[in-house]
Amino acid sequence: MRQALDLAALAAGHGDVPVGAVVAGPDGTVIGTGHNTRERDGDPTGHAEMVAVREAAAVLGEWRLEGCTLVVTLEPCTMCAGALVAARVERLVFGAFDEKAGAVGSLWDVVRDRRLNHRPEVVSGVLAEESATLLRDFFGTHR
Repeated sequence: MRQALDLAALAAGHGDVPVGAVVAGPDGTVIGTGHNTRERDGDPTGHAEMVAVREAAAVLGEWRLEGCTLVVTLEPCTMCAGALVAARVERLVFGAFDEKAGAVGSLWDVVRDRRLNHRPEVVSGVLAEESATLLRDFFGTHR
């Protein structure tokens, strides 16, 4: 999570919401990293999770991220939660809850929906205060 927090700070540096993500492979080695790039790249899919998952899939040479763990500073939105299910990510670890757009318990619970073919393990609240502080500081200067 500390590495994801460092990546989140990079996003804020170019005007993006400070969210960072890391994908660890089955052996714990980091195989993908990302931070929000929506503003920088003009890409609506430029969420930290999507960037990190794309990189991890490229490293593995396939779309299935079985046995992998995604660590992200903020609860994933519906797009990102759906991508985690589709990619067969084994475990999701996140920091702060997102009461406005969270899809892992706050507004929806996409990753635990029994109708879907895959449900990753979820660990929430890891370094949540540090993650929330980055977001509060960012939005305090942008409102």
